[in-house]
Amino acid sequence: MIQRIQSFYLVLAACAMALCFMFPVAKYKTPDKQVYAQYSLIKKQAVDQNTEQGETAGVEDDFDQIGGNMSKLGYAKAPVWPLLTLVVLVIAIALTSIFLYGNRTRQVRVVAVGFLLNVVYIFLVFIWAADAFLKPIKQSFANSEWVTTYSVATWAPVVSCILLFLAQNAIKRDEKKVRDADRIR
Repeated sequence: MIQRIQSFYLVLAACAMALCFMFPVAKYKTPDKQVYAQYSLIKKQAVDQNTEQGETAGVEDDFDQIGGNMSKLGYAKAPVWPLLTLVVLVIAIALTSIFLYGNRTRQVRVVAVGFLLNVVYIFLVFIWAADAFLKPIKQSFANSEWVTTYSVATWAPVVSCILLFLAQNAIKRDEKKVRDADRIR
């Protein structure tokens, strides 16, 4: 039963959520591309004032290595632990639910919880985290306009939501087939 299509969907959903560890959630830059920042879940936040030369300044939590106005920046106002926790939970739920094939009603419920946590992650990224990280940057560079570009770590959970939904429907279809077969006997 592990080789069913819903197992494939659940593995793909876990892989999609794992992409959140490899890519930044959002990238910020000025229109003239002189200042660049990114919001990432596990990598150190980077601010780069020399993007034309391809130099990226690796920065500590409080951005004190940059100097000047950048020393006022920090991402303590936009912590990553809520997002990181949700990503880990969704991955764990997707992989654990593969092995719940013996009790499909429980498997449907577990996948539904993973789907809801994924929706919460997407909501937090768009409503809370990306803007909370940009606020101190805007305060330090009041004269600059900022362009926000959402990255793979923002859109991969949307794909994961779709895959979890497809897995849940496949599990329900299997349960319906089993009940119909029992009814015929």
